[in-house]
Amino acid sequence: MPSSPPSGTPSGTAGSSHSIDSPDMRRAGRELLSLALIDARNHTLHLLSLYEQALGSAALAVPYQDGIDPPLWLAGHIGWFSEWWIARNTQRAFGPDCPVRPTRLAPIEPQADAWWNPAQIDPAARWSPELPDLAQTKAYLLETLESTLELLEHAAETDAGLYFYRLALFHEDLRGEQLIEMAQTLGVPLGVEVRPAPVEREALLLPAGQWTLGLDDDEGFAFAQERGRSTLEVPEFEIDAQPVTWNQYVEFVDDGGYDREVLWSPGGRAWLAAQVEGRRGPRHVEQIGAARRGSGGSVLQQHFGRTVRAAGNQSAVHVSWWEADAWARWAGRRLATEVEWEIAAHQAARRGFRWADVHEWTAGTLQPWPGFRADPWSAGTVFDPEPAFGQARVLRGASFATRARLRSPKRRGFAWPERDDGFFGFRTCAI
Repeated sequence: MPSSPPSGTPSGTAGSSHSIDSPDMRRAGRELLSLALIDARNHTLHLLSLYEQALGSAALAVPYQDGIDPPLWLAGHIGWFSEWWIARNTQRAFGPDCPVRPTRLAPIEPQADAWWNPAQIDPAARWSPELPDLAQTKAYLLETLESTLELLEHAAETDAGLYFYRLALFHEDLRGEQLIEMAQTLGVPLGVEVRPAPVEREALLLPAGQWTLGLDDDEGFAFAQERGRSTLEVPEFEIDAQPVTWNQYVEFVDDGGYDREVLWSPGGRAWLAAQVEGRRGPRHVEQIGAARRGSGGSVLQQHFGRTVRAAGNQSAVHVSWWEADAWARWAGRRLATEVEWEIAAHQAARRGFRWADVHEWTAGTLQPWPGFRADPWSAGTVFDPEPAFGQARVLRGASFATRARLRSPKRRGFAWPERDDGFFGFRTCAI
């Protein structure tokens, strides 16, 4: 199989309706799905090759860190996931109505569940040198892909019949971005270059109106938190044309933003107090201060293992929700709500509304929309929204590491407010 281009190279937020790079892949039929699944597996293999080159060894040995899955284990889990829900799932044709515990066939690899089922292997054990090596993992990835593609040829051309194939595709895309996030966390140089900083634009005024959030069952694949419909009356609002930049964030730091308790919510103050070495900037920032409008000389950050000087008009990144909320209070503004974000992404793109640099924190907490229903696969995983309702925060948009087919204005992610390992930023609205 040919290798994929390095992550971060796709441009734009959507392709044509007949492209594997389009968000319309949520509704893709067998032919496009087959091509996209091959593309996703090529991309996974390509990322493994980048890790191997960067680390200088097929062992892909990276330092142990809590909350991180080693790249080799995560790659094997990708293949296991598709086999678990497709080849081994005798009730896959039911789609989202499939039982949570369907009857299953035996795996291709007898030890697959012991190695890659997260319910059976403790996080610390995923670092064991006794697990499959790179060659074995790649072979398993190819075997499971072949099995998936063979079954796809005979799948019913319906949303239910293709549900788990679309799931496998988007799950692999999400895990691919996770592999890139992990490289940033661990300082592994994957060769990802800093993107050129775009021109800053003035805030945008959007008129009052009615807007419906969510996706219906007839709109193709959706993650559980995207299901249901919520129609809202939205007053006129002013929203940033781009996420908050480093120039803007540095002004907050220079003004003592991390020391002014009044700017921080109780949860934010507790989070700040728990930081072992104190906090004076977003994660991976080595030096920040001396704000100079239009200058790129105020932020030094770790970028995949090397220190770089961030351009002042680049989006601030690796920001926790607590920091985003404090910055908004300091600026006399507020975080954008997810409905405001979605309206602007749809209606103001031609007026300069820019997104897809960073995943963007929004105001409020993750809540189910009317008509929400759980899916058969995410319970007990990091993708399960139900334990997060009322506590986790909603993320909108996409980052440079997001595959193009996942870059949709309708996409709804979530994370706990203390998370700062992802490529997270934010934008604000006028109060």
